[in-house]
Amino acid sequence: MNLNTEPPDVPGFSLQMVENGATITKIGGGSIGGKARGLVDIQHILEKHFSEGAFPWCLVGIPPLVVLGSDVFDKFMQRNDLYEIALSDVADDRITHAFLKASLPTEILGDLRTLCSFFRSPLAVRSSSMLEDMLYRPFAGIYGTKMIPNHYPDPNKRFNELLDAIKFVYSSTFFKSARDYLSATGHRDEDEKMAVIIQVVAGKGFGDRFYPDVSGVAKSFNYYPTGRAQPEDGVVDLALGLGKTIVDGGSVWTYSPTFPKIGPPFGSVKEQIRLTQNAFWAINLGKPPLYDPLSESEFLIRGNLDDAHYDNTLTYAASTYDIQSGRLHPGVARAGPKVVDFSMLLVHRIIPLNDLIQDLLRTCREAVGMAVEIEFAVTFAKKSAGPHRFEFLQIRPMVVSDETVEVSTDQLSGENVLLASTQVMGNGIVEDLQDVVLVKPERFESRHTPQIALELAEINRQLIGEGRTYLLIGFGRWGSSDPWLGIPVDWGQIGGARVIVEATLENMNVELSQGSHFFHNLSSFKVLYFMVPFTGKYPINWEWLASQKVIKSFDFTSHLELEKPLRIKADGRNRKGIILF
Repeated sequence: MNLNTEPPDVPGFSLQMVENGATITKIGGGSIGGKARGLVDIQHILEKHFSEGAFPWCLVGIPPLVVLGSDVFDKFMQRNDLYEIALSDVADDRITHAFLKASLPTEILGDLRTLCSFFRSPLAVRSSSMLEDMLYRPFAGIYGTKMIPNHYPDPNKRFNELLDAIKFVYSSTFFKSARDYLSATGHRDEDEKMAVIIQVVAGKGFGDRFYPDVSGVAKSFNYYPTGRAQPEDGVVDLALGLGKTIVDGGSVWTYSPTFPKIGPPFGSVKEQIRLTQNAFWAINLGKPPLYDPLSESEFLIRGNLDDAHYDNTLTYAASTYDIQSGRLHPGVARAGPKVVDFSMLLVHRIIPLNDLIQDLLRTCREAVGMAVEIEFAVTFAKKSAGPHRFEFLQIRPMVVSDETVEVSTDQLSGENVLLASTQVMGNGIVEDLQDVVLVKPERFESRHTPQIALELAEINRQLIGEGRTYLLIGFGRWGSSDPWLGIPVDWGQIGGARVIVEATLENMNVELSQGSHFFHNLSSFKVLYFMVPFTGKYPINWEWLASQKVIKSFDFTSHLELEKPLRIKADGRNRKGIILF
């Protein structure tokens, strides 16, 4: 199975094809792009390995989807003369406005109208570019995605929202963050060609909300194993509601599929309540929102655990906190605060979800020939309504270094140690970095993180232009969607970093975590990643950094140039790492 080659011809979209059960169809010519290629290949795997009732409790499949071939993108760009503004330096919103005013090729409009009339449920419109998800050059999370409710009685309203969503995804090809990323990967803006996936959203409606009971990302290799788990055991992130919570690096339930009963290492039940998921994303089926086509979350709403309890979607996802005993009890039958820990699935195995995840990871890894990352959604049926649904959303290859690097505990301390960590992601040795980009610890406050992201982007852009990679040091969760939990950078803003340090301070002492798209790009580019808590045994040598030559200084960040290169070693198997000056 090769995720980087164009699959055999995908059948053309027609009402007859869809009614006859075709899962993947195509409108237009050209490439179907990276994401769609992976889904075509995985469909064959599912048909071969999961069609014989191995998991009778569950229907395993891919939600129906239609791909707009890259030729549609070419015609859209050329017929509307959009390349001039797309390749200019104007702001993202101006590019999107220009794209929204443009017309999609007339020859595909009839098919699109048929599509949104036949599928009367929410649709996800997302990128499937020709460069996306290529091995060593992943584009995960770089381009836009738009989910639309597609449930209004007025067919013209549904049709127009679909057109706007497609144009938004097209415009995201030329957003500043995407172009910075292209530059970091050695591609030109004009190299990119965009196919678009229009896919039925996995889930079901609950009044004004539409979402799956569980979203997940599973990896067959884990750079951050805890307890008895080994890197080869893999890791799974689960969340209530849409997978946006996982993608954005929000609070999720992380566990090893080999040891599903062992959850994250919380210090206490109260800490678990505080740090686990307390809100979820859903598609808005209620009152139409204000028109905001530039927003990726235009048709999304946030719900809390009371909303989920009302929707009856915590049955398998939550436990209940007993205030008197201070203990968690599985399920939601008791009165008390609810805690999303998925114990009914992972500990008590009311539904053997983890068995299916393990089987899928093993099967996909063997088919791809290397470690993989998969995204999925689960929708539970009522007892009288048939089997549950496990819907496969995406597969990506993971790059796992097999270079032998050894770092002993004795090496983690010494006069020439800049920093050391016992929580390291990645594996390898770097000996040619003479640039350091850092967030000033004395100036750091959570309220400034959006500005910090902008400053880092400017330094990154200049260093990339000069062909220089660097060590990046900052605080809280890199790539967090919540600026109060970390620095909300996207990959294009720090794409020149070759080694990244995620530290904490007394005023930013959050649980360090990883968002799916951000860390997929991190591992695929073989960027070394160090986690350094301020309460840890090995502090950062800020005094030495303060003595180095400052090339550029902003309000909250600095670019330093060193007299000689750093020596950086990351022992990924034992999770130890050291940076020496």
